[in-house]
Amino acid sequence: MLTPFHVAIPVTDLDTTRKFYREVLGCTEGRSDSHWVDFNFFGHQLVIHLAPAKPDATGPHHNPVDGHEVPVPHYGVVLDWDDWHRLAESLQQKGIVFAIEPYIRFKGQVGEQATMFFYDPSGNALEFKAFKDMGQLFAK
Repeated sequence: MLTPFHVAIPVTDLDTTRKFYREVLGCTEGRSDSHWVDFNFFGHQLVIHLAPAKPDATGPHHNPVDGHEVPVPHYGVVLDWDDWHRLAESLQQKGIVFAIEPYIRFKGQVGEQATMFFYDPSGNALEFKAFKDMGQLFAK
């Protein structure tokens, strides 16, 4: 059995980012305080923490992957193939602006996967992906 991970991320606007995770991604809110909020992030524990923007930030770093510029750092979840497609459609209907539009990466190769990237209101990059064959999740 896979156990849930815990990740805590900085956000610059607690209320706007809270609304995004709750209303756009459909995450259930857990405990909270004036400076943080817990969410059930697809079975995992995500905590958003209010943090001021870094004055020396130069913007996100990107690495080339399969012809796209992938933002680093990023986080997300590997979903079931059908759940990924439902989420992609829901996000498109909600007008999410994608950093990388939903598409099939490494098509016809080992590790073929559906992927999409977008940002939360505080500029945190998210990637959601799915494998038709979950046995290829860690394939070389």
